[in-house]
Amino acid sequence: MYYAEAAGVCLDRHHLPPTEFTIRLQGSDLRTMAHWARADERTRRAWANETDTTEAGAYGIALAAVELSHGFYAIHRAETGTGADYYIPPVDSSADDLENCFRLEVSGVDRGDEQVVRQRLREKVQQALNGNSNLPAIAAVVGLRAKVVALAEAAPS
Repeated sequence: MYYAEAAGVCLDRHHLPPTEFTIRLQGSDLRTMAHWARADERTRRAWANETDTTEAGAYGIALAAVELSHGFYAIHRAETGTGADYYIPPVDSSADDLENCFRLEVSGVDRGDEQVVRQRLREKVQQALNGNSNLPAIAAVVGLRAKVVALAEAAPS
């Protein structure tokens, strides 16, 4: 509920519900509708810190996007230094074994356009690659005004 509430406050900054979002997957797009309850004044005041709200909202939207696009869901918060925020297991794998998971690195862009989202995605892919983990990773950047979630696998070249 925490992330959903933050996502609603973020989306209210730029859009009315429902609104179409694009999940961009390295060459293909998945279009989906984002539905949320508009935030009341009390909720907006509770989420008055724009930076924290954008971060929490991006987590919620990115987690929904990887579930829609890959069937993955978060099972564990990642440790500092891993280059990621969450561990997400592949479909049909055990949620008890982190060694079979992907890492998920998330970032949110409140006002930027798709060019800003693409640049941030490159940065987040690099952050995941530089993390002290050998697990594969997915970077996700949520463009709140741009209505896009850009996803990319972080694979060494």
